[in-house]
Amino acid sequence: MTITDVLERGPATGSPAVRVNDFSINVASPNGSGSQTSNMVIIRALFQMGIPVVGKNLFPSNIQGLPTWYIIRLSKEGYLARKEGTDILAAWNQQTLAQDVAELAPGSVVIYPLDWKQEISRDDLYIYRMPIKELMDTFDIPRELKSRVANMVYVGGVSYLLSIDLDAVEKALSYELHGKEKAVRLNKQVVQAAYDWAKANWSTKIPYRAEPMENSPVKGKFLAEGNAAAGLGAAFGGVSVVAWYPITPSTSLIDATRIFLKRYRHSSDGKPTYAVIQAEDELAALGIVVGAGWAGARAMTSTSGPGISLMAEFAGMGFFAEIPAVIWDVQRVGPSTGLPTRTSQGDVMFTHYLGHGDTKHICLFPASPAECFRFGWESFDIAERFQTPVFVLTDLDLGMNYWTSEDFEYPDKPLDRGKVVPAEDIKKPGDFYRFVDVDGDGITRRTLPGTDSPYAAYFARGTGHNKYGVYSERSDDWEENLQRIFRKIDGSRDKLPQPVVSRMDGAQVGIISYGSNEPAIVEARDMLAAQGISTDYLRLRALPAAHSVHEFIRSFDHVYVVENNLEGQMAQILRLDVPEKADRILSINKQDGLPLTAKFIVSKFLEMEG
Repeated sequence: MTITDVLERGPATGSPAVRVNDFSINVASPNGSGSQTSNMVIIRALFQMGIPVVGKNLFPSNIQGLPTWYIIRLSKEGYLARKEGTDILAAWNQQTLAQDVAELAPGSVVIYPLDWKQEISRDDLYIYRMPIKELMDTFDIPRELKSRVANMVYVGGVSYLLSIDLDAVEKALSYELHGKEKAVRLNKQVVQAAYDWAKANWSTKIPYRAEPMENSPVKGKFLAEGNAAAGLGAAFGGVSVVAWYPITPSTSLIDATRIFLKRYRHSSDGKPTYAVIQAEDELAALGIVVGAGWAGARAMTSTSGPGISLMAEFAGMGFFAEIPAVIWDVQRVGPSTGLPTRTSQGDVMFTHYLGHGDTKHICLFPASPAECFRFGWESFDIAERFQTPVFVLTDLDLGMNYWTSEDFEYPDKPLDRGKVVPAEDIKKPGDFYRFVDVDGDGITRRTLPGTDSPYAAYFARGTGHNKYGVYSERSDDWEENLQRIFRKIDGSRDKLPQPVVSRMDGAQVGIISYGSNEPAIVEARDMLAAQGISTDYLRLRALPAAHSVHEFIRSFDHVYVVENNLEGQMAQILRLDVPEKADRILSINKQDGLPLTAKFIVSKFLEMEG
């Protein structure tokens, strides 16, 4: 074996056509090694070149040491769902090298350190090695930073192989390192040194290229995380009380909310006009939110499945005592502790019916960072309009990964406080009763603490009461009150964010989905259309489902509900809504902790269609 064979080796046979802006990169590294910065530099550099790109971070539920993978997909067509398979592997984790290489298809590329003793015996891969220690020893880098900065070696190697613009890399470095001149300069030097070394030592050409796109589908767009977008939306929505308890993957939503509130929400003398409280647990967190909502504040919390479990009692109280609250559920894999750092849509039925006894909550399902922002403020309007807790369900994939986003649409209307009665309208006894349905829509009027009228007070009861707010265990009082509340929730169907429908000429089959499945559905429909199969697609955005969802279901012989859980939870809810079509509402569902792919959806669809 020659020295060239050690540094680079191409497949024994075949010269495949070059694929431009249409492949995937998988970076394997130990968790906690600082590779996230390097991965984001690659993504941002590609994005600045006008290439549609998305990253999926598969990380373990520990602080440091276990394997992590970051999968970057480039798609000149703009498809940004997870794609099965890897084309280029940057193997920076010795522990998983054998497994990662074994999973590669012939013709794939491997970049890994020359410092490791392992040899890859496969002769159907492009193999490139880089001397990390040799390159790093040329720089005066503090010992504690060496392992992190060393990740820039694969940035340089990948940039050379794919022809990534180094000016774009430098801009990405400046963004990721917050413009810190010394850090940017050091990391740039390492990238340049690795790039120059690769150029001098590698001659074999790989069949993958990243090229700037002039008529770019991402022009005018930007990269955003769902959690950060939600936090910004909440700040714009007037949130003034945030209570929470840390849990993956929702913690960064509160972190972002706190940052935006600190920046934008303070009085003229600089004092904060908000409170962010870390409670002792999730039960206490929602208790604070419900109390603040009763007092007239716009209040929210954020959690995931295990936290929702602890919130059940206060969620039921908020529903029955009719108190506005907003709860973000960034879903992860359960049951129990489950897979804390994997994505899921497994809390749909749980949140919709959360609470002992007869309970039904309003749920919203954003599908993009732009909708996370919108629902961040609109959820407060809905909670106050219907005087009830509102759950906003995202997931780890949408919440913690970076997505290509349209500009956010900022609120174009004043806050909707709902039926809040001012003191001047309550002048004598009988002018106000908290639970009397004056308008016949199930939504009663409320007052806020401090309303300057002796007749504005009422008991906010989580126990049985009549329409006057007086304690009662009479069966007719209980039945009348609960039926009114359910009439209110049912009446919200056509006043919540309405579904988005996409049609195709001659469609004989309908597809329904929601949330972060959107990119996979879009790609799958195009794949089916290429086979001559037209489908209409409805993206559901809220529960209770709008009447237009029921009409969509009734317009087809059968519909497929695509979702990321084990038993097709949304399909089960829709079967209850449209019972005469129950046997025609079919599930395409999967739960393996990963985002759905178009390939899976298409294969399952074709299998079920026969």
